[in-house]
Amino acid sequence: MPFILNDRLELHMGPASLGAPDDLEQVIVGFIDAAEKTLDVAVQEIESLSIATALIHAKQRGVRVRLVLEQDYLRADNPPADPFAVGGEDEENRNLFAAMLRANIDARTDYNPDIFHQKFIIRDSGRPSRALLTGSTNFTPTGVGSHASKKNLNHIVIVHDQWVCNEYDQEFAEIWQGTFGKVRNRHDPSPRNNRVAGITVRALFAPDHAPEMEIMKQILKAKDRVDFAIFTFAQSSGIDDALVAMAKGGVRIRGIFDSGQGNRDWAATRMVADGGGEAFLASRKHGLGKLHHKLMVIDGAVIIAGSFNYTDPANRLNDENILVIGDLEDDDPEAQATQRQLAAFALAEIDRMIAEHGERVPLTP
Repeated sequence: MPFILNDRLELHMGPASLGAPDDLEQVIVGFIDAAEKTLDVAVQEIESLSIATALIHAKQRGVRVRLVLEQDYLRADNPPADPFAVGGEDEENRNLFAAMLRANIDARTDYNPDIFHQKFIIRDSGRPSRALLTGSTNFTPTGVGSHASKKNLNHIVIVHDQWVCNEYDQEFAEIWQGTFGKVRNRHDPSPRNNRVAGITVRALFAPDHAPEMEIMKQILKAKDRVDFAIFTFAQSSGIDDALVAMAKGGVRIRGIFDSGQGNRDWAATRMVADGGGEAFLASRKHGLGKLHHKLMVIDGAVIIAGSFNYTDPANRLNDENILVIGDLEDDDPEAQATQRQLAAFALAEIDRMIAEHGERVPLTP
């Protein structure tokens, strides 16, 4: 079961088939099915038939659907001799995209030469049913855990709040007008602290807001511990240096990395392990495809979630978003208690992944 605060802030962890609480595909489909007037969708790819079908059904019942996708999944890097022949890598992406176009969904692809890595939907802006869905999961069978053999570990956050939705509305409007990646002809306002279900929620977008700096700032506030689960974490992202510095200062640093990314020469895995932290690799056994989270919990009180991997390209070049949920400096005792309840849910999933999938990285001899 997800953790839901006052019907305004939801945290979902999946997939259930890997021992997590939730069916993420059904969470996304249910979110789409609840739309009354509008859906603005900015995602890297759509390969899930169930999600594409839900968007088509929404369009058919009169919902305005706008969609932006990463174009790399819709074209072939190595064009076949016969481009009219069906097949090849990412063919399901192309089939579903064509079906959505035939359903008269207004769809566009990005102009970012790097990666359009967003993963969010805004529903019914300006209406009582308005809400935001975001997180780490791609809208694919592996991403949402419905693939028969390969399933990725992910999270989804749903926020029912006018002001948070307004910030994502502005981001979507810029994307829809053709502003992507490092094109800096936009002037976004500074991130604001929104109050949702009694706790602070702060949205940041890359590259405009440099989320790496925000994550480092939150890490440097830690007094006790920092726990994380991450797909891609590169050395010299800045985040690795902050974690090692805090470990040397006595803060407990513990994280689980995807094994496919965490074993690379450029990964921060070894630096964290040798720098005083506890580093684990997620073993790709028991149906696990990837540990695809971009999730951090600070002092058991603050959650950092969203699409942002801990890499330099994510910070400077890609289209990304993060939510910082909670505030270590909040002087409201009720808010502190509430945000700790939510953070405990995320921390419990990190604990579970380490216990069930983690293999400790030993110190360098």
